[in-house]
Amino acid sequence: MAASSFLLIAAVALLVCPALSLTCTSQTFSQNIKFANCTDLPTLKAFLHWTYDPTAKPKPTLSIAFIAPPAKSDGWIAWALNPTASGMLGAQSLIAFKDTNGSVVVKTYNVSVYGPISESKISYEVLNKRAESSQGVMRIFATLALPSGSAEVNQVWQVGASVKDGVPAKHEFSAENLGAKSKLQLVGEAAEKGGSPAAAPTLVPEAGGPSGNQSGESSRVWGIGLGLYGALVVLGVSIFGL
Repeated sequence: MAASSFLLIAAVALLVCPALSLTCTSQTFSQNIKFANCTDLPTLKAFLHWTYDPTAKPKPTLSIAFIAPPAKSDGWIAWALNPTASGMLGAQSLIAFKDTNGSVVVKTYNVSVYGPISESKISYEVLNKRAESSQGVMRIFATLALPSGSAEVNQVWQVGASVKDGVPAKHEFSAENLGAKSKLQLVGEAAEKGGSPAAAPTLVPEAGGPSGNQSGESSRVWGIGLGLYGALVVLGVSIFGL
């Protein structure tokens, strides 16, 4: 009985939210969307895919896909660049959440104070943006125009548990939340090491189009989940003598 319960719990843990078991190199996107680089961010089960194009005109561009589970199902996720500091204050943010009609939206916020935030323009030109949600994970797709010569930028990411009256509520202040920041090196050795074998132009899907990484990611995820489940079955047999 104990052995059967162990296997059942293990199977559910693997299959209920399989997207969280992936690394960024395992994640794929539909519509042949590809990014030159990806990184497993160190906190909040978050991932960033990105392509920096220093030759774009009139300004260099940074295209990103930010992936993270919100703190709760009705919560929000955020990714930002901070041109003035390394933390949240001053962050030029993209925040995704479910709107009152149930659709997933992404809005811009200039986080200039600690406290309630309101939608506003940010210091970077947003060329396109959209968001989606599936399997307990939200994704932000966006392309920003950056100043010329941006070799390294401060990035900040965050997740929250709720949205009240269309406004993302404050997030927790755990070590994971407070540590959700890093340098993003756009050019040089670090960027090259994080890149895929063949960089390709980023194509951000239009709103209303097919989901960004459901089909390719789902098949890969279920394959991984079933393979791990099989390994657990073998482990259960050896431990419990099933």
